[in-house]
Amino acid sequence: MVTITIDHQQIAVDEQLTILEAAKEAHIEIPHLCYLRDINEIGACRVCVVELQGKDKLVTACNTVVQEGMVIYTNSPKVRYARRCNVELLLSQHDCECAYCSRSGNCSLQKISNDLGITSLPYEKKVMYTPWNQSFPLIRESNKCIKCMRCIQICDKVQNLQVWDVQNTGSRTTVNVSLNRSIEEAECSLCGQCITHCPVNALHVREDSERAFAAFNDPDKITIVQIAPAVRAAWGESLGLRREEATIEKLGDAFRRMGADYVFDTDFAADLTIMEEASEFLERLHHNKEQEMPMFTSCCPGWVRFLKSQYPDMVSHLSTSKSPHQMFGAVTKTWFAEKLGVDPSSIYNISVMPCVAKKHEIDIPVMNDSGYRDVDVVLTIREVVRMIHAEHIDVGYLQDHPLDDPLGTASGAGVIFGATGGVMEAALRSAYYFVTGENADADAFANVRGMDGWKESTFEIQGIPVRCAIVSGLGNTRRLIEAMRRKEVAYDFIEVMACPGGCSGGGGQPIHDGEELAAERADTLYHLDRNAKLRYSHENPSIHALYDEYLGKPLSELAEKLLHTDHEAWKMPHTER
Repeated sequence: MVTITIDHQQIAVDEQLTILEAAKEAHIEIPHLCYLRDINEIGACRVCVVELQGKDKLVTACNTVVQEGMVIYTNSPKVRYARRCNVELLLSQHDCECAYCSRSGNCSLQKISNDLGITSLPYEKKVMYTPWNQSFPLIRESNKCIKCMRCIQICDKVQNLQVWDVQNTGSRTTVNVSLNRSIEEAECSLCGQCITHCPVNALHVREDSERAFAAFNDPDKITIVQIAPAVRAAWGESLGLRREEATIEKLGDAFRRMGADYVFDTDFAADLTIMEEASEFLERLHHNKEQEMPMFTSCCPGWVRFLKSQYPDMVSHLSTSKSPHQMFGAVTKTWFAEKLGVDPSSIYNISVMPCVAKKHEIDIPVMNDSGYRDVDVVLTIREVVRMIHAEHIDVGYLQDHPLDDPLGTASGAGVIFGATGGVMEAALRSAYYFVTGENADADAFANVRGMDGWKESTFEIQGIPVRCAIVSGLGNTRRLIEAMRRKEVAYDFIEVMACPGGCSGGGGQPIHDGEELAAERADTLYHLDRNAKLRYSHENPSIHALYDEYLGKPLSELAEKLLHTDHEAWKMPHTER
């Protein structure tokens, strides 16, 4: 421990802390833009500068380690002047389109500028515009980039894909796709982590809310909204609702007020995915198809894109099961359309997802086994929050009206799909039943839970050891696959999620700069599972009805046609070139 003085407060702190971290312990907030702990500590923005007594030059708080006896001023006249100059220079190269920017009100640059009282600029504005494919799910606006390098570091250090890099020199320095490629040519997984870690709006998702509004207002469309597992743990964050208040039923009420005809729970399709995927795993395990083992989960389209671009020789290891929302789309345009007695072409499926990659997934040509496009549009949680504001819905008056049936019934096993390890745990619960005819304790497979980027566990099912691995974050995924290739590890069943923490930390989640909330959101999902009436996918009565009335049984010919896909039938854009 060392003793330092910050803004006239004497405190004792760990000698390994930076000034920024030490100030936080004293409840003193030092503004910053580029800093991400352990990821981006380069002092690029110069916004976090502070004054040290006895030193002429200001130092950056984010990467200056405390020393015994330091006297620090975080907001002296000298600091305020330098900070203001630095921010004004950033603004001189930033297109301040706050009135129609999707990050307005949640932008670190905007907040710091307001806090500094900047109302005009003493510098000439020079803003860089770079062409971009506006139909791609991930949009970059060079005119808003502040060169903080966060996107580069997240993609390199966490996701290990090197999509972004610095381009040009001097005042023309900017960030763009690496190796002078277009974004389509890059091996981008569309995980969206660069978006959620950008402090401004230089990176964001393609806005699709107007397509949803148009469908709601089309009298010839039957609009069906499905809400993903992880959404219920996060949608209220930006609306001032506590987690226990922000129920999925209230969100369903909001969509009905917007004009949705039906609101369903994607957890139903998560249960359906387990029926198919667990059955497929046991089929592979019993027939010992060595060339297809271990089996990888296929729920995460960002992970599927990663595997296809980085390890195309291993695509056969993917489960052929579609992701839950794609299964849901196929079921609504077949079985549910028949129950309604309507033409499937009149059904318009809207998926609410914590994900960016699903915006690409719905466009994959083979996702139309019903004869129609499975899902018509994907909305991130951030888009949904803006829609709620646009419709002037007071969330304090939303009601807990039940979701619609028969596709609204779901189990706790479906809920935990939104947390890393959740798919594995749900699959093991049902796989155990399929083999033994009995339910294991619902928490028997809890070893797969937790935020560790790479977890492993072995479970015995009727004397058969099942070696499992759970990995989240693509950097961790690469480490696992490389270890497999070196034959250092061996597994039977592997769950992979592209985003750290799984869908709870997804690229479509609400953005809270400097906060990582995947663990907190996952806790909410596990709480819902513990208190669910049903905790096993195979006990869902609506799933039984679907198989009894339409599909027959898991892996039946019709189930294979509607609920499974050929991952080899499409290529990543860069491989097509």
